[in-house]
Amino acid sequence: MSGPLAGYRVIEIAGIGPGPFAAMLLSDMGAEVIRVERAGAVRGPAPETPHPDISRRGRRNIALDLKHPDGVATLLDLVAQADALIEGFRPGVMERLGVGPDECLARNPKLVFGRMTGWGQDGPYSSAAGHDINYIALAGALAHFGRAGQPPTPPMNMVGDFGGGGMFLAFGVVCALLEAQRSGAGQVVDTAMVDGTATLMTMFWALSQMGVHDINKRGENLLDTGAHFYDVYECSDGEYVSIGSIEPQFYAELMRLTGLEADPEFAAQNNREQWPHLKQRLSEVFRSKSRAEWCEIMEHTDVCFAPVLRMDEAAAHPHNVARGTFVEIAGLTQPAPAPRFSRTAPTIDRLPAHDGQHTVEVLAEWGLPQERIEALVESGAARQA
Repeated sequence: MSGPLAGYRVIEIAGIGPGPFAAMLLSDMGAEVIRVERAGAVRGPAPETPHPDISRRGRRNIALDLKHPDGVATLLDLVAQADALIEGFRPGVMERLGVGPDECLARNPKLVFGRMTGWGQDGPYSSAAGHDINYIALAGALAHFGRAGQPPTPPMNMVGDFGGGGMFLAFGVVCALLEAQRSGAGQVVDTAMVDGTATLMTMFWALSQMGVHDINKRGENLLDTGAHFYDVYECSDGEYVSIGSIEPQFYAELMRLTGLEADPEFAAQNNREQWPHLKQRLSEVFRSKSRAEWCEIMEHTDVCFAPVLRMDEAAAHPHNVARGTFVEIAGLTQPAPAPRFSRTAPTIDRLPAHDGQHTVEVLAEWGLPQERIEALVESGAARQA
């Protein structure tokens, strides 16, 4: 494995959404991450082609029955050799299985035990079900997505699941690993999507308390589609472009390239009463040309401009191609590891694995005797695809 986390061992208890994303991030950075699936998820021999879920990339996959005492004992044996464990069950589930923080830290006092939930390990909502839309609603984020006069518009589940969840889990685990190097002691990292989303809103808390962002006027503020110089505009071909000409010098460039620099109505950039009218006028201008024509005019200028691209278009855009932002591995197009490092460059070393594909291989490599591995498979406490 390569990357700045090379040499660290992480156990991922299989889940969905933010947990696997955090595990992918850690794996992308070079950590050896072993994904532990339910034994019942193994349906037969692993196919020769990789699993299509690219969020599984970089990890080997084993299958254990954590309702079987030997499955629990095996997981604890792996914990004894790991640097971190991450899980995404509701509060109390790992404890009921016998592999909660107390049991794991007893086997490995230096272990970082990363927990991922929507509401957190405690609080009135902690035992309730939920999804991204609910977590970002309670965090005070969802109310501020949307246009003026329209209901709140839920974004795709990037804000709660992945921004406020998976990325904060990965960040918390790495922070705890750094601290454990100094103290020699592990700890529990309680990552909640509601907490992470609230943290992502820090700038808007600041802007609202500075009198710059009115929390009671959704879609009428500088950064929430209220301003005519910070929005997306439809072109003549039905495609869209994005404009973010906030600073005066960038706004001046927008005016120049749209042919509006001499128009007195656009002179008062920050007159909020005029924003709706100026947005309408600017919409008419952008509808006069195709997206490709606007790219020809505005790309590589200081307008703060970019075409609004779909996923497949983004993968093919010259800038992203030049940076290698997306890669294709075994026919699967996917974002490359980020961020970049000058010396310990991360790579994708393993294809997405199927459930239980590496059970025997990993257990042997992590030191379990062959006869014990055979007994685990025979009893159903472990399964090999």
